[in-house]
Amino acid sequence: MKYTLKQLSVFDAVASQESVSAAARKLSMTQSAVSMSLSQLENLLDRPLFIRQGNRLTLSHWGRWLRPKAKRLLQDALQIELGLHDQQMISGCFSLSVSQTFAEHLLPELISKIDTDFPELRINLQIENTEHVVDGVLNHDYEMGIIEGRNDDNRIFQENLLEDHLVIISSTFHAYAKHKKVNIAQLEQSKWILREQGAGTRRIFDGAVHGLIENIDVYKEYESVAVIKALVKNGGYLGCLPYLDVIKEVEKGELVILPTPELNMTRNLAFIWRKDAGENPLRSCILAQARRLIRSYKKRQNQ
Repeated sequence: MKYTLKQLSVFDAVASQESVSAAARKLSMTQSAVSMSLSQLENLLDRPLFIRQGNRLTLSHWGRWLRPKAKRLLQDALQIELGLHDQQMISGCFSLSVSQTFAEHLLPELISKIDTDFPELRINLQIENTEHVVDGVLNHDYEMGIIEGRNDDNRIFQENLLEDHLVIISSTFHAYAKHKKVNIAQLEQSKWILREQGAGTRRIFDGAVHGLIENIDVYKEYESVAVIKALVKNGGYLGCLPYLDVIKEVEKGELVILPTPELNMTRNLAFIWRKDAGENPLRSCILAQARRLIRSYKKRQNQ
């Protein structure tokens, strides 16, 4: 075998940073050493792994083919090294990107449990909307993601965790607040504050109203759930958010869930990862912990 793990590590770092200088800083190597290692790998494989555009390097067709295979080899090598040094097999860093609903309601308990049971496991966490989570997983920025709703990319494996549903909300003084039913015509006449395009919540809402509401009056779009709730609570707008995100305000009498039987807005919170990612003990550990958390959560909800 002509290529080395060090060369694959350099290749993966350059692919991640799209820059030799940034990869060198990440690996604590000189730029010349990184360039030499990358050049040696390309010569050994007799394939160009990157397309050079000034100082920026993007993966070529061969580079995209190689990267998931290289990441699997590097992960396996790490586990071998840990095992030979009698370290815990569940240790090291794992990159995870999570959408807002899971991050707000379930992630703190999951991270706390992992910190207690597997203190050598470090999770590098990023909170994004669903579209960015999916893009990040596809681009190898994250080893796994948690999204809201459905993903149709055939390069990604999805495991559903928990079914949730979206609700239409208003202030307590809104004209529809005391209605026993709010119909499509009334929704079409309303002014809305919604999540931004690309958010899983927005995707489910747009799908639910498609074909029912021709023109929806979107006054503002925000990434922040807290901002949406505050504006709806104090204004004449309608909003659409996950039930989990609004139940506390509803119970306090600060927001009202409008009955909208014509809209079906159920969705799943789900784990996603690349199908070509191979086996990963850290991913398996996090999945097992999350499954236990969801079972406990459902049990508490039913009590």
